[in-house]
Amino acid sequence: MDNIFMPFFKKYEELIVAADGAFTHVKNEYPQHVKCEIKCSDCCYALFDLAFIEALYINYFFNKKFDGAERGKLIEKANKADRQIYKIKNKAYKEFEAGKSEDEILLEMASERIRCPLLNDENLCSLYEYRPITCRFYGIPTSIGGKGHTCGKSGFVEGKQYPTVNLDIIHKRLYELSDKLVKKIKSKHIKMAELLVPLSMSLLTVYDEEYLGIGEKEKSDNSKEDENG
Repeated sequence: MDNIFMPFFKKYEELIVAADGAFTHVKNEYPQHVKCEIKCSDCCYALFDLAFIEALYINYFFNKKFDGAERGKLIEKANKADRQIYKIKNKAYKEFEAGKSEDEILLEMASERIRCPLLNDENLCSLYEYRPITCRFYGIPTSIGGKGHTCGKSGFVEGKQYPTVNLDIIHKRLYELSDKLVKKIKSKHIKMAELLVPLSMSLLTVYDEEYLGIGEKEKSDNSKEDENG
Protein backbone atom coordinates (compact mmCIF):
# COMPACT_ATOMS: atom_id res chain seq x y z
CA MET A 1 0.00 0.00 0.00
CA ASP A 2 2.87 2.37 0.77
CA ASN A 3 4.08 2.00 -2.82
CA ILE A 4 0.72 3.32 -4.04
CA PHE A 5 0.66 6.25 -1.61
CA MET A 6 4.22 7.47 -2.17
CA PRO A 7 3.76 9.10 -5.62
CA PHE A 8 0.78 11.02 -4.23
CA PHE A 9 2.75 12.02 -1.14
CA LYS A 10 5.44 13.38 -3.47
CA LYS A 11 2.82 15.47 -5.29
CA TYR A 12 1.52 16.70 -1.94
CA GLU A 13 5.05 17.64 -0.92
CA GLU A 14 5.27 19.81 -4.04
CA LEU A 15 2.35 21.81 -2.61
CA ILE A 16 4.22 22.00 0.70
CA VAL A 17 7.29 23.45 -1.03
CA ALA A 18 5.08 26.03 -2.77
CA ALA A 19 3.38 26.89 0.52
CA ASP A 20 6.69 27.37 2.31
CA GLY A 21 7.90 29.48 -0.58
CA ALA A 22 4.84 31.74 -0.41
CA PHE A 23 5.27 32.18 3.33
CA THR A 24 8.95 33.03 2.98
CA HIS A 25 8.21 35.54 0.20
CA VAL A 26 5.67 37.44 2.33
CA LYS A 27 7.87 37.24 5.42
CA ASN A 28 10.84 38.68 3.52
CA GLU A 29 8.69 41.43 2.01
CA TYR A 30 6.94 42.34 5.27
CA PRO A 31 9.30 41.24 8.06
CA GLN A 32 7.82 43.81 10.46
CA HIS A 33 4.33 42.30 10.02
CA VAL A 34 5.03 38.56 10.22
CA LYS A 35 5.43 37.80 13.92
CA CYS A 36 6.00 34.04 13.69
CA GLU A 37 8.86 32.79 15.85
CA ILE A 38 10.01 29.63 17.58
CA LYS A 39 7.64 28.56 20.38
CA CYS A 40 4.89 30.90 19.19
CA SER A 41 2.01 28.42 19.26
CA ASP A 42 -0.98 30.61 18.37
CA CYS A 43 -1.63 28.56 15.23
CA CYS A 44 -1.53 25.34 17.26
CA TYR A 45 -4.92 26.14 18.79
CA ALA A 46 -6.74 26.90 15.52
CA LEU A 47 -9.69 24.73 14.50
CA PHE A 48 -9.42 23.40 10.93
CA ASP A 49 -9.80 20.19 8.93
CA LEU A 50 -7.44 18.24 6.71
CA ALA A 51 -8.08 17.03 3.17
CA PHE A 52 -7.96 13.26 2.65
CA ILE A 53 -4.43 13.29 1.17
CA GLU A 54 -3.19 15.38 4.11
CA ALA A 55 -4.80 13.09 6.67
CA LEU A 56 -3.11 10.06 5.08
CA TYR A 57 0.22 11.88 4.93
CA ILE A 58 0.12 12.99 8.57
CA ASN A 59 -1.01 9.55 9.70
CA TYR A 60 1.76 7.80 7.78
CA PHE A 61 4.60 9.86 9.19
CA PHE A 62 3.09 9.94 12.68
CA ASN A 63 3.05 6.14 12.80
CA LYS A 64 6.51 5.99 11.26
CA LYS A 65 8.02 8.35 13.85
CA PHE A 66 6.27 7.35 17.08
CA ASP A 67 5.73 4.07 18.89
CA GLY A 68 5.45 2.70 22.41
CA ALA A 69 4.67 4.96 25.37
CA GLU A 70 5.39 8.16 23.44
CA ARG A 71 2.86 7.24 20.76
CA GLY A 72 0.37 6.23 23.44
CA LYS A 73 0.56 9.66 25.08
CA LEU A 74 0.01 11.41 21.76
CA ILE A 75 -2.97 9.18 20.97
CA GLU A 76 -4.43 10.05 24.37
CA LYS A 77 -4.02 13.76 23.60
CA ALA A 78 -5.58 13.23 20.17
CA ASN A 79 -8.58 11.51 21.75
CA LYS A 80 -9.06 14.42 24.13
CA ALA A 81 -8.83 17.01 21.34
CA ASP A 82 -11.17 15.02 19.11
CA ARG A 83 -13.86 14.86 21.81
CA GLN A 84 -13.65 18.63 22.22
CA ILE A 85 -13.89 19.20 18.47
CA TYR A 86 -16.88 16.87 18.23
CA LYS A 87 -18.75 18.89 20.85
CA ILE A 88 -17.99 22.16 19.02
CA LYS A 89 -19.13 20.80 15.66
CA ASN A 90 -22.22 19.18 17.15
CA LYS A 91 -23.19 22.48 18.76
CA ALA A 92 -22.63 24.30 15.45
CA TYR A 93 -24.81 21.78 13.60
CA LYS A 94 -27.65 22.17 16.08
CA GLU A 95 -27.44 25.96 15.84
CA PHE A 96 -27.53 25.78 12.04
CA GLU A 97 -30.58 23.52 12.18
CA ALA A 98 -32.20 26.03 14.54
CA GLY A 99 -31.78 28.79 11.95
CA LYS A 100 -28.53 30.49 12.88
CA SER A 101 -26.67 31.90 9.86
CA GLU A 102 -23.68 29.98 8.50
CA ASP A 103 -21.48 33.09 8.59
CA GLU A 104 -22.24 33.64 12.28
CA ILE A 105 -21.55 30.02 13.11
CA LEU A 106 -18.24 30.03 11.20
CA LEU A 107 -17.22 33.22 12.98
CA GLU A 108 -17.90 31.62 16.36
CA MET A 109 -16.03 28.45 15.39
CA ALA A 110 -13.04 30.52 14.28
CA SER A 111 -12.76 31.84 17.82
CA GLU A 112 -12.66 28.35 19.36
CA ARG A 113 -9.32 27.24 20.77
CA ILE A 114 -8.32 23.56 20.81
CA ARG A 115 -4.78 22.54 21.68
CA CYS A 116 -3.25 20.47 18.89
CA PRO A 117 -2.24 17.02 20.20
CA LEU A 118 1.13 17.44 18.44
CA LEU A 119 2.00 20.56 20.46
CA ASN A 120 4.45 19.34 23.09
CA ASP A 121 5.34 20.65 26.55
CA GLU A 122 8.08 22.86 25.07
CA ASN A 123 5.51 24.61 22.84
CA LEU A 124 7.01 22.95 19.77
CA CYS A 125 5.37 20.75 17.14
CA SER A 126 6.21 17.06 17.57
CA LEU A 127 5.76 16.48 13.83
CA TYR A 128 6.89 19.88 12.55
CA GLU A 129 8.52 18.67 9.33
CA TYR A 130 5.23 17.07 8.25
CA ARG A 131 2.80 19.69 9.58
CA PRO A 132 -0.30 20.53 7.48
CA ILE A 133 -0.37 23.23 4.81
CA THR A 134 -2.76 25.35 6.88
CA CYS A 135 -0.10 25.59 9.59
CA ARG A 136 2.46 26.71 7.01
CA PHE A 137 0.33 29.67 5.89
CA TYR A 138 -0.58 30.82 9.39
CA GLY A 139 0.87 34.25 10.08
CA ILE A 140 0.46 35.69 6.58
CA PRO A 141 -2.71 37.01 4.85
CA THR A 142 -5.03 34.35 3.41
CA SER A 143 -8.51 34.39 1.94
CA ILE A 144 -11.27 31.83 1.71
CA GLY A 145 -14.65 32.35 0.14
CA GLY A 146 -13.61 35.90 -0.68
CA LYS A 147 -12.99 36.78 2.98
CA GLY A 148 -9.54 37.70 4.26
CA HIS A 149 -7.88 36.29 7.36
CA THR A 150 -4.60 36.70 9.17
CA CYS A 151 -3.05 35.84 12.51
CA GLY A 152 -4.22 38.11 15.31
CA LYS A 153 -0.63 38.56 16.44
CA SER A 154 0.58 39.77 13.05
CA GLY A 155 1.15 43.40 12.13
CA PHE A 156 -0.98 43.36 8.98
CA VAL A 157 -3.48 46.23 8.96
CA GLU A 158 -7.09 45.61 7.99
CA GLY A 159 -8.08 47.41 4.80
CA LYS A 160 -4.60 47.56 3.33
CA GLN A 161 -3.47 45.49 0.35
CA TYR A 162 -0.96 42.68 0.90
CA PRO A 163 0.06 39.53 -1.01
CA THR A 164 -2.68 37.07 -0.05
CA VAL A 165 -2.87 33.29 -0.39
CA ASN A 166 -6.17 32.12 -1.89
CA LEU A 167 -6.98 29.03 0.16
CA ASP A 168 -9.85 28.12 -2.17
CA ILE A 169 -7.24 27.30 -4.82
CA ILE A 170 -5.17 25.29 -2.33
CA HIS A 171 -8.23 23.33 -1.18
CA LYS A 172 -9.16 22.61 -4.81
CA ARG A 173 -5.69 21.20 -5.51
CA LEU A 174 -5.82 19.08 -2.36
CA TYR A 175 -9.21 17.70 -3.39
CA GLU A 176 -7.98 16.93 -6.91
CA LEU A 177 -4.97 15.07 -5.52
CA SER A 178 -7.18 13.20 -3.05
CA ASP A 179 -9.60 12.27 -5.84
CA LYS A 180 -6.81 10.88 -8.02
CA LEU A 181 -5.57 8.79 -5.10
CA VAL A 182 -9.05 7.40 -4.37
CA LYS A 183 -9.46 6.43 -8.03
CA LYS A 184 -5.98 4.88 -8.10
CA ILE A 185 -6.68 2.56 -5.16
CA LYS A 186 -10.13 1.77 -6.64
CA SER A 187 -11.92 2.43 -3.38
CA LYS A 188 -15.59 1.51 -3.20
CA HIS A 189 -16.04 4.76 -1.25
CA ILE A 190 -16.19 6.97 -4.32
CA LYS A 191 -16.70 10.15 -2.29
CA MET A 192 -13.79 9.53 0.07
CA ALA A 193 -11.85 12.35 -1.62
CA GLU A 194 -14.36 14.79 -0.15
CA LEU A 195 -13.53 13.64 3.37
CA LEU A 196 -12.37 16.39 5.74
CA VAL A 197 -11.17 15.53 9.24
CA PRO A 198 -9.45 17.30 12.16
CA LEU A 199 -5.77 16.50 12.65
CA SER A 200 -6.67 14.64 15.84
CA MET A 201 -8.84 12.20 13.86
CA SER A 202 -6.09 11.70 11.28
CA LEU A 203 -3.84 10.43 14.10
CA LEU A 204 -6.52 8.12 15.50
CA THR A 205 -7.70 6.56 12.24
CA VAL A 206 -6.37 3.22 11.03
CA TYR A 207 -6.16 3.62 7.25
CA ASP A 208 -6.25 -0.07 6.46
CA GLU A 209 -7.87 -1.81 3.49
CA GLU A 210 -11.21 -2.08 5.25
CA TYR A 211 -11.31 1.64 6.01
CA LEU A 212 -10.17 2.56 2.51
CA GLY A 213 -12.73 0.26 0.92
CA ILE A 214 -10.27 -1.80 -1.08
CA GLY A 215 -9.20 -5.43 -1.30
CA GLU A 216 -12.69 -6.90 -0.96
CA LYS A 217 -12.97 -7.86 -4.63
CA GLU A 218 -9.72 -9.79 -4.48
CA LYS A 219 -10.88 -11.56 -1.31
CA SER A 220 -14.19 -12.41 -2.97
CA ASP A 221 -12.40 -13.78 -6.05
CA ASN A 222 -10.12 -15.90 -3.86
CA SER A 223 -13.13 -17.28 -2.00
CA LYS A 224 -14.75 -18.33 -5.29
CA GLU A 225 -11.54 -20.08 -6.34
CA ASP A 226 -11.48 -21.96 -3.03
CA GLU A 227 -15.11 -23.03 -3.53
CA ASN A 228 -14.35 -24.28 -7.03
CA GLY A 229 -11.43 -26.29 -5.71
